Amino acid sequence: MTVTPVMPATEERLAAWPMPRTCPYAPPEAYAELREGAPVKVRIRTGEAWLVTRYADVRAILVDPRFSSDDTLPGFPVRIQLPPTPRVMSFTRMDGPEHGRLRRMAMTEFTARRTRALRPSVELLVDRLVDELERGPRPADLVARFTVRLPSLVIARMLGVPEEDECDFTELSQAVLSQDATPAEIYGSFVEMTAYLDGLIRRKAEEPADDLLSRLVTRYVADGELAHDDLVAMARLFLVAGHETTAHQLGLSVLSLLREPGLWDRLRHDPALFAPAVEELLRYWSITQDNQVRVAVDDAEIGGARIEKGDGVILAYPSANHDESVFPGGDRVDLDRDASRHIAFGHGPHLCPGASLARMELEVALRALVGRLPGLRLADVPEAVSFRENTINYGLNSLVVTW
Repeated sequence: MTVTPVMPATEERLAAWPMPRTCPYAPPEAYAELREGAPVKVRIRTGEAWLVTRYADVRAILVDPRFSSDDTLPGFPVRIQLPPTPRVMSFTRMDGPEHGRLRRMAMTEFTARRTRALRPSVELLVDRLVDELERGPRPADLVARFTVRLPSLVIARMLGVPEEDECDFTELSQAVLSQDATPAEIYGSFVEMTAYLDGLIRRKAEEPADDLLSRLVTRYVADGELAHDDLVAMARLFLVAGHETTAHQLGLSVLSLLREPGLWDRLRHDPALFAPAVEELLRYWSITQDNQVRVAVDDAEIGGARIEKGDGVILAYPSANHDESVFPGGDRVDLDRDASRHIAFGHGPHLCPGASLARMELEVALRALVGRLPGLRLADVPEAVSFRENTINYGLNSLVVTW
């Protein structure tokens, strides 16, 4: 692979961020050379920030209290184009005791026990979607008919959102995370989503049911531990993160397996490979490509770079998870690799609370597709694969398949 030389960072000339991909199946090629040296500064929409690309450096920052997740602090490198008002992104953009307090409330709904209990219902949903896929026309767009719908249905049922609202929320969450839409369009989608969740939570307070929002309302809001607006923000986070990331990770995972037919066949003949395959595919794609950011609240030296208080920091997860010093041959999917050290879900106090749920959904979905559609393959049509460009989470617009 030819690597484009990285120009030395100076005040006059900084590389632009996000960096372009020359191949849609790989992270930006500049990362390979950047990992050979200390973090560098890059140019962002609001000024400049440090770009951290090595696995060890990224992992170190994720547990270092000198780096804050508070997006209201000066210097924070904002990627999602929403007003940086306090608590807008719930506990993901908080630090310290308040982050821990709200996160603990959320984690009561995302424990390993709850995930195991949810698995049978997810399996039924997957079977239903595969049934619909089989009955429908071929070729079929797997993104529209399966990979986006499954996580939407799962998180909607967990929250207690009516299934008939699934399509609207898929569109709203994509609009909120877009980098192509105008700030006014993004904010409009954000306001619409917030208004809906506000009303839904108020109804849950009056008529609680067996769902996540009802339990949080009756357990924490009713006794004053959790403010209504904080629960709205938490629900918004669950809804966007709960389907957006899993949907696109699933689509890309299927694509990887279909690009090399031997991988699909290995899974078909060795079911024990599904769990490690999920970890390897999470590592390989690392779809949260450019929204893992921090701001320094104290001076720190990281990987040979002197980062000063108030400096923004970008953590390049795709680069870290392709670091050859940790994952030899990281530019290819290897189902025999031990990928358990990947940081696709983060690391430390901000580790993704939905990690176990996402892993379960991915494994159940892949098992069903491989088991029921063993001949699944890319359709021989123009633009069978279309990648999303300029988005917070990498993914696919379409994946046209047949069987």
